[in-house]
Amino acid sequence: MLEGSCNCQNVRFRVDGGGDSVAACHCGQCRKQSGHYWASGYAPDAAYDITGEVRWFEASPTAKRGFCPNCGCFLFWKAHAEDGMSFSLGAIDGPTGLRLHKHIFTRWKGDYYDIADDVPQQED
Repeated sequence: MLEGSCNCQNVRFRVDGGGDSVAACHCGQCRKQSGHYWASGYAPDAAYDITGEVRWFEASPTAKRGFCPNCGCFLFWKAHAEDGMSFSLGAIDGPTGLRLHKHIFTRWKGDYYDIADDVPQQED
């Protein structure tokens, strides 16, 4: 069980699992929202226990982003057509025990950094 929170602690969550699809997303939206690429785990909706208010931003016709309305921390990403969602690995309180499985949307990565590990990369 992983536990996480936003900066102000108004939103806290527990997730059972999340290690099946650990990704670093390099798309423009994730880079703008997080300040760099966004690292996340993924779990079915039923695996989450979330307390506090999460505000959702319709980021595209296919997905939304969940954040704390008080401190602004970007915590979740959810595709409308999926029964699961991604959570920010940076929001986990303490060690995760997880390892990165893939880099996604590398075609849009910033020009100010290189991907220097041996983790598989997907352009889209």
